[in-house]
Amino acid sequence: MSKLVLVRHGQSQWNLENRFTGWVDIPLTEAGRAEADRAGRLIAALQIRFDAAYTSVLVRAIETLQIILSVLHQEDIPVIRDQALNERHYGDLQGLNKDETRKKFGEEQVKLWRRSYDVAPPGGESLKDTAARAIPYFESRILTEIKSGKNVLVAAHGNSLRSIVMALDRLTKEQVLSLEIATGMPIVYEMNPDGTIGSKRILQVA
Repeated sequence: MSKLVLVRHGQSQWNLENRFTGWVDIPLTEAGRAEADRAGRLIAALQIRFDAAYTSVLVRAIETLQIILSVLHQEDIPVIRDQALNERHYGDLQGLNKDETRKKFGEEQVKLWRRSYDVAPPGGESLKDTAARAIPYFESRILTEIKSGKNVLVAAHGNSLRSIVMALDRLTKEQVLSLEIATGMPIVYEMNPDGTIGSKRILQVA
């Protein structure tokens, strides 16, 4: 069976500051680098030799991937970067503190922007919009490699990964709303040759 490992980037500076980040290129914190290192060590225990790695064009995901590959001593594998794997674009909310945004627009409005499936914040993307770019890219590029027998590592973002998990796990648009992807916590799929899931587990520190 081929292995597919998904990892959300470690904590970024704006995660720490409770800001909407989206496509703004914000680096990892020291805690985020430690999360990436821990993710690498968890993956290393599985002794997977990856054939390729995918990430977004945003530095927090790129740096997370670099740290993981360094821990695995697999820096030599092909790395493909594409904005299809970028975080959801939060439009006019990018850079704003989430608590201040709730005070400005109201709790219910901000909840609708953040947690609904198809309501986008002003100038930004809904989860549906994010899925519309992330899922086709995943199916055409990453899943094709999986079906050919390759092991693939993906370091990306909360919402692009939620979209991919939605497709893999066949979640409804209602079910995906309660799905949370934790930073630096690898999700490991064993994949059948036809692209269906053999098994799934989330790696955590014992």
